Amino acid sequence: MGGHSEGQRTGRIAFQGEPGAYSHQACRDARPGLEAIPCRTFEDVIDTVKRGEADLAMLPVENSTYGRVADIHYLLPSSGLHIVDEAFVRVHINLLAVPGAQLSDIKQAMSHTVLLGQCRAFLTEHGIHRITGADTAGSAQIVAEKGDKSVAALASELAGEIYGLEVLARHIEDHSRNTTRFLIMAREPDLTRRGDKMMTTFVFRVRNIPAALYKAMGGFATNGVNMTKLESYMVGGNFTATQFYADVEGHPDDPALARALEELDYFTDYLEILGVYPADPRRDG
Repeated sequence: MGGHSEGQRTGRIAFQGEPGAYSHQACRDARPGLEAIPCRTFEDVIDTVKRGEADLAMLPVENSTYGRVADIHYLLPSSGLHIVDEAFVRVHINLLAVPGAQLSDIKQAMSHTVLLGQCRAFLTEHGIHRITGADTAGSAQIVAEKGDKSVAALASELAGEIYGLEVLARHIEDHSRNTTRFLIMAREPDLTRRGDKMMTTFVFRVRNIPAALYKAMGGFATNGVNMTKLESYMVGGNFTATQFYADVEGHPDDPALARALEELDYFTDYLEILGVYPADPRRDG
């Protein structure tokens, strides 16, 4: 995951959700030495880091099955934080129940609607009715408090550990490659690291001239820079000012990427680099 020169001071990393949420699992996987701090909203995560109460923020940006995580792209440019790493976390869904329950006892399973949808085959096979809960870890907590052997939760193994539930069935998701990409963010950027493969993330707005986006992208093609992601989104409810979010391979100091960014700058009226960081080895997996 690259060097950890982010200037850790509190030894804490902030995430959105309840203890045992998949973002909590991501913190444990990517930064096992840090204390994970739960926050209510994505904005709270960012504010916790900005106030210096945590060193890093763990923010999910996209899921391989469900695409973009809502709102995150709007928070990134204005957050005042910088991307210092990425983490790809496999989303393993488990059937959790109170101690002593058997799979044959389970009549209902509670979880976030997205997870219920991802385990349709298993739940149908076992005749388990789906109940929509607020989130995965919260559902695990409710199941633990109820103590009803006929009700289970779909959540991470970490949630089972935290709320004292037993795993009745592991990795029951329909798609075995379901993965969420997280960005790890800090107050200060870190442009010093050099790995085998570096990523650069930036946002930009094209100037209001004909074929501006086509011309802006030309520099990446002619300089042989691989763009792994390009997404558009509207800013401030304005239909004409479209902002773009992009991930490219390389470091801004690399001659090819430097030339491509210089060309991009000519066709944009706003360009901001959000982070330069080592590619997660699981990016190509």
